[in-house]
Amino acid sequence: MKITRLDHVAFAVADLDAALALWERSLGLRPIHRERVDEQKVEAAFLPVGDSTFELIAPTPGNGGVARFLEKRGAGLHHVCVEVDDIEGALGELRASGVALIDECARRGARGHRIAFAHPKSFDGVLVELLQA
Repeated sequence: MKITRLDHVAFAVADLDAALALWERSLGLRPIHRERVDEQKVEAAFLPVGDSTFELIAPTPGNGGVARFLEKRGAGLHHVCVEVDDIEGALGELRASGVALIDECARRGARGHRIAFAHPKSFDGVLVELLQA
């Protein structure tokens, strides 16, 4: 598997507009992209940080994973995302090495990218997202 870069670090927030105002006021970061991802029941905004981004994700109505995360843990670090050159190949390598996968196959994520998640139990509690642009 070839990891090409750190794409983003994601933070779960309850109120996206309030979080965006805080990040802009405190760190001067303004969103470069914002979208609703109905398949994941979230609204996401991306803030540029060098060659990577911070992603702020807030739940939309329904019982999605981010809503459950916020209920259980509160706002904070949600996942780390790395870009790979071949997501299906990367999933195969992870599976073969015994990594537990949340997604057996890639699916559509924000910004039209193909994504998949590896289970946090395989990475010392860290939720890892794979992304192929």
